[in-house]
Amino acid sequence: MSAVEAKLAELGLSLPEVVPPLAAYRPAVLSGRYVHTAGQLPMVGGELPLTGKVGAEVTAEEAKELARTCALNALAAVKSVAGDLDRVARVVKVVGFVASATDFTGQPGVLNGASELLVEVLGDKGVHARSAVGVAVLPLDAPVEVEIQVELTDAG
Repeated sequence: MSAVEAKLAELGLSLPEVVPPLAAYRPAVLSGRYVHTAGQLPMVGGELPLTGKVGAEVTAEEAKELARTCALNALAAVKSVAGDLDRVARVVKVVGFVASATDFTGQPGVLNGASELLVEVLGDKGVHARSAVGVAVLPLDAPVEVEIQVELTDAG
């Protein structure tokens, strides 16, 4: 078990199976030393636990937990092309989308769910730049979607 996966286990988490693509793309691609993930929905066991707009059908706290799930799914996608999460040198960028009610402005707080998970699991390597964007709708009426870019070490 890798050190990163041991840390996940310590937190009571494990990497899920990589979520299959919903269309014509790959969950993650390796380009040089960088892994770019596709947008990851908060799928659990192949299903969305909640749907709808944050600030309407979904609370900000529920959405923050869903963003955490998105980050876990993103780490699974990274592992699928990197082979081992111990190769992660750092998370470079996180981009998060929040399907928002028209008056909802708490997108950064929602995306803290993803950011905090990455730091919990990876320590300083998980600290990153981030964009938190409010949108009208996401695929499958998901409340949140997260993509990450990761730099790998040379080893591997």
